Amino acid sequence: MKKPFELRVKPIKNGTVIDHITANRALNVLNILGLPDGRSKVTVAMNMDSSQLGSKDIVKIENRELESSEVDQIALIAPRATINIIRDYKIVEKAKVRLLDEVRGILRCPNPNCITNSDEGVENRFYVISKEPVMLRCYYCERLIESEEIESQF
Repeated sequence: MKKPFELRVKPIKNGTVIDHITANRALNVLNILGLPDGRSKVTVAMNMDSSQLGSKDIVKIENRELESSEVDQIALIAPRATINIIRDYKIVEKAKVRLLDEVRGILRCPNPNCITNSDEGVENRFYVISKEPVMLRCYYCERLIESEEIESQF
């Protein structure tokens, strides 16, 4: 028996679609992007079927393209996400997020004794130890930070 065609999410004319977000992390993506902001139309789909991930989230934002710093933050909580730029209902650019080897100025070190948590004005800096699951090491105090701690900061 043929399965009927079902469109669950309306296409957008212009904007950004963030696909392949790790399941149940779409709300963290919204926090990173400062959404909802009262201006942007946003569609969120959670726990959708995915052949690659088993389950995934999707975020669609009309009339907005992401800054590279926002994409860097999304990579920390959704390392398999893809960013699709939509113009006139067509995908004009598609890219996977890329977690850099070093993360600066995005997260805070959870070690209260780390120099970055003092009044010294030292920028946070982490080395990426593992990209999946994401694990970071503080450049200064060498504290390991796992994906759950990273997610809690968004």
